[in-house]
Amino acid sequence: MKSGFRLLLTGWIAALALLQSCGINSNLMFKEQKGDTEVIYISDSIPMFPLDDYRISPDDKIAFTMATNDGTKIVEQISGVSAGNSGSGSVIEYIVRRDGKVELPVVGKVMVMGLTIEELEDTLELRFSREYKRPFVQAQVTNQRVIVFPGSGSDAVVVPLVNANTTLMEALAKAGGIADRGRASRIKLIRVVNGERVAYSIDLSTLKGLKHVDMVVQASDYIYVEPTPQLAKEIATDVVPVVSLISSALFIISAISILK
Repeated sequence: MKSGFRLLLTGWIAALALLQSCGINSNLMFKEQKGDTEVIYISDSIPMFPLDDYRISPDDKIAFTMATNDGTKIVEQISGVSAGNSGSGSVIEYIVRRDGKVELPVVGKVMVMGLTIEELEDTLELRFSREYKRPFVQAQVTNQRVIVFPGSGSDAVVVPLVNANTTLMEALAKAGGIADRGRASRIKLIRVVNGERVAYSIDLSTLKGLKHVDMVVQASDYIYVEPTPQLAKEIATDVVPVVSLISSALFIISAISILK
């Protein structure tokens, strides 16, 4: 009876240890799986520039400037011909709603979802032309960003895209560089191309990787540096407490057996 109870208890504790060990390195993301058709994996012929211009999405913030007469006033202010006030310099942002529309002064609601910046400028010029003479519009998305996982296994950094030509190396640098655990040979840049999710596999561990450092990133890209698995450390963190529990349980069982 005692031996059966001891065997049952030991079995339960061993099962607990096994389940606990299943969590080792469970924070590793974006693992490649055979037969995965939802993501296109590309390791050769990686494009240096996005194949498609960024298209406006819900929750984007847009800002624009508008001048009449094909922007004559802008040129006059820059050249000093006009003595008028050039503006306060403040930028007013407009949020794209979930239905893809943005509400603007004078012209009201405008559908902008799916438009590139150039198409947005053309659309706004057409709408403002109903109220103004030959409007000239310059627009931008002000909250463009990429998310960088530098390889620590847990941290991520949201990097704002101040410039439209921000490179992969610049994005990594702004995120603090590749972490100590990061594997420079296993970097994935994930983006949406023509409605499909594409993962570019990039190796920056050797000088051959210099051909990829100037790759221009695009808003909403994910840059994932794969962490080096820390088996010993995570085993010590996750399994040692269970081993300690097993030892304590066996000690208690032995003590009960001796007392009886």
